[in-house]
Amino acid sequence: MTGRWCLLVGVFLVLFLSAAGCTTLQVGDVSYGNGNLTVGVAGPANPVDVGVQVTVYTLDQFEQHELLTTGTTATLTGNENTVTIPVQLEPGSYKIYVYITRNGERETAIIRDITV
Repeated sequence: MTGRWCLLVGVFLVLFLSAAGCTTLQVGDVSYGNGNLTVGVAGPANPVDVGVQVTVYTLDQFEQHELLTTGTTATLTGNENTVTIPVQLEPGSYKIYVYITRNGERETAIIRDITV
């Protein structure tokens, strides 16, 4: 009976650890084109509703200044999702802060540099 118990606990632990990584949302590439910021987000296999907030900073002579904060909601339906957020950016260098929230709590945050 002890051997079966250890095997059962081991199987449960492996399944738990495998499933733990599936719930994390990850932000991929962030790009700009045609008046839209495009944010790649990797989600779980099951559909999940998230909030995507971006804060855009201009970069000028080693300083950054907040330009705008905007966001949207999205339903992630699998491993590769694209979230589009309309913004107007002039040519230049920008620092983009991306925040993903789920159920009202911050799930992940990243910073990306882009050039328009």
